[in-house]
Amino acid sequence: MSDAAHPADLRVILRTERLGRVADGVAIVNDVSLDVYRGELLGLVGASGSGKSSLLRLLNRLDEPTSGTVYLDGVDYKTIPPRELRCRLGMVTQRAYLFPGTVASNLQFGPQQRGEVLTQEKVHELLQRVGLDGFADRDVTNLSGGEQQRVSLARALANEPEMLLLDEPTSALDEDAKLGVEQLIRDLATATAWTFVLVTHDREQARRICDRVGAMEKGRLIHMGKATEVLRA
Repeated sequence: MSDAAHPADLRVILRTERLGRVADGVAIVNDVSLDVYRGELLGLVGASGSGKSSLLRLLNRLDEPTSGTVYLDGVDYKTIPPRELRCRLGMVTQRAYLFPGTVASNLQFGPQQRGEVLTQEKVHELLQRVGLDGFADRDVTNLSGGEQQRVSLARALANEPEMLLLDEPTSALDEDAKLGVEQLIRDLATATAWTFVLVTHDREQARRICDRVGAMEKGRLIHMGKATEVLRA
């Protein structure tokens, strides 16, 4: 496994060391060691069943590893309370699981769980950032699939995460909505200090928007490097 060189000013925000998970006697994630650099958009690609989504779920302990561990800012994540960890490592899934009610109430939910108030000004700012200016009072049942996914992104950002984990965030969308969300992710990565890890089965999507790509096969990370190099291989 090779790794692409990185500028000296980029530092590791997350590191996995020999991370693995065995379920029903099968190694679904097997001995994965990788570094994620602050501010990058890292892609994980591979066939269905290659372990890429399972690896993503290990990163914020939605599933527990059976071997190895993860370090977040140099701290073993097993010492971090799960709720805090999942705020710091937000996740957006394939389908937008929104709560009944308005767009604003969905964004306010996470901060409320921490005893904080997300102001209307902050709601407006987040919705502007994801291209949904003026949507605060919309009922989520009246949104298109692409709009719902943008709300999911804004809701994750409301927790002020250090990193966003994106699990096939466009696979349930039509082509226009997919390209729109892709561009939004790329714009957020370019304009902010947030770090993204994107799981996708779409190699062309990874080529379009990712800085580096890791290729997975049978639970193992078999290659890591610049997107153009890995996807060409």
